[in-house]
Formats: sequence, structure tokens, C-alpha cells
Amino acid sequence: MTLYELIETPQLEDPVLVLALEGWIDAGLAAAGVARMLEERLDAVTIARFSTDELLDYRARRPIAHLVDGVLRGLTWPSIELRAAVDDAGNELLVLAGAEPDRLWHRFTDEVVGLALDHGVRMCVGLGAYPYAAPHTRPPRVACTASTPRLAEGATLLRGTLDFPGGIQAAIEQACHDRGIPSIGLWAQIPHYLPAQMPFPAGSLALVEAVNQVAELSLPTGDLAARAEATRTRLDELIAQNPEHVAMLRQLEAAWDQAVADERTVGLSDLPTGDELAAELEDFLRRQQPE
Repeated sequence: MTLYELIETPQLEDPVLVLALEGWIDAGLAAAGVARMLEERLDAVTIARFSTDELLDYRARRPIAHLVDGVLRGLTWPSIELRAAVDDAGNELLVLAGAEPDRLWHRFTDEVVGLALDHGVRMCVGLGAYPYAAPHTRPPRVACTASTPRLAEGATLLRGTLDFPGGIQAAIEQACHDRGIPSIGLWAQIPHYLPAQMPFPAGSLALVEAVNQVAELSLPTGDLAARAEATRTRLDELIAQNPEHVAMLRQLEAAWDQAVADERTVGLSDLPTGDELAAELEDFLRRQQPE
């Protein structure tokens, strides 16, 4: 018995599988922003719906209760769905979106890859983002976790060497590779001084552009550019209130620009701490009205 309910069985032509699961590293909610934008801009069809009763721990991922004037109007439960969509150029794709499973990773991975093979997936692309010593005044750079050296070298992406705790997307990417599907993870670098849950649309925009590049897709960017500019303006206004923060940002920009010119990776130890800036940003954002 499978972990999913099959909803639709469309005939797809060489789709790309895009992974955008919540719960793992997603600084600036960059990957979540991509998933939300694609849901809004593309006419998606749900192919499979996974059983969250078996895959999730509801104590860690509780449903959202909706209360109106003291009356409980219902609950919104977390979900995991595989959806089919078509980009602006007519290319087909599958999007795996929802909560990262808490258990049964091996079964879940096998079944996702099985669905990918059933639908003739030509490539798997995972999305994520991590905090880094990057100024908000520069376009975010994107690092990769590719399944082969050739795939990593073929894209104009940052490449690193390290061991790190993997998420379910890494397991799916590796399993896809083992079954003959090229796979790559895309990771936007988000300014490390931003509050943890502050959306950073520039990161989402960088991920969409990277997906379009490596997978030869034409995904829409929606209003991400406008929201990225509005976020930058808000941060500029906040930082301008404190000369020390302005100086820190200028240091960060200088080190970043030099690193880009030298085509090398910036190290956190080379750059000023963002603790003070982060604390003031958090205080500033607490005082703002929700958008």
C-alpha cells in the first residue's frame, strides 16, 4: 500500500521535478516564496496527495485553527502534494510541495522517485536557502548540490566542499540520481543578519532564475522583483538610522564585491558580525503592521 492517493494521471512530456518542501533550511523563506508564487501563477493539477497521518508528527507541525469572534471555524491541516503544471513556454513540470516528512523517509523517497519515473521526469531540482555573509544590497548568489561533477560545472553556480545535515530533498535528489534522473539542489545565499522568519523575495527571485537556467524552463517571476525592491528599501531605511550599521554594511559590500571579482567564496570569518544589526531589525519589524 502506498503513502499517497493518486488523484490525476495526466500524460506529461519530459517534465522537470521541482522540490519545495517546508521544514528544512530555508532562510528568508526563499524556497517557500517560490512555491507560493508558482501556486498562484500556474494552473496546477494535483497528481498525488500523501498521507500526512503517516508521515508527519502533528505535535511538531500542528494544524492551524481558525477562530472568528470566539467561534472555531475549522482547521487547516499540513499537506504534501505532487502537482503538475506548465510554464510560460509550455514546458511541463511537477512540483512537490508541502511539509517535510518527519518519518518514513526511505518509503517516501522511493515513492516520490517512482512517481517521477512513471511520469518521465527528465531532471530533479531541489530548492533551499541558507544564511550567509551576503549584503542585502547585492543580488543573492546561488550554490548547488549536484549529482554529478558535469552537472555542477555546467551551471554558473557556487560549488563548495563540506559535510552538512541533509534534508529529505537531498535524499530524493540522490535517489533520483541512482535511478538515472539527473538532479541538482539550488541554494540561495541570504543575508545572515536578517531575522529568521523575515521573507526575502530577492532570494526567491534568484532561485526562480537559477531553476530556469539549469532546467531550461520559463517559470514566471510574478511580483518578486517589486517585492524584493520594497524589502531592500525598508532595510536601507532602517540601516541608515545608525552610522555603525551603515559602516558594517559597507564593509560587507566591499568584501562581497572583492570576492565576486576574485571568483571565490566569501567566508563568515572575513566579514563583520550581524548580531547588532539583526537585533535592531527584529525590533523594527515587530513594530510594523503585517503586510
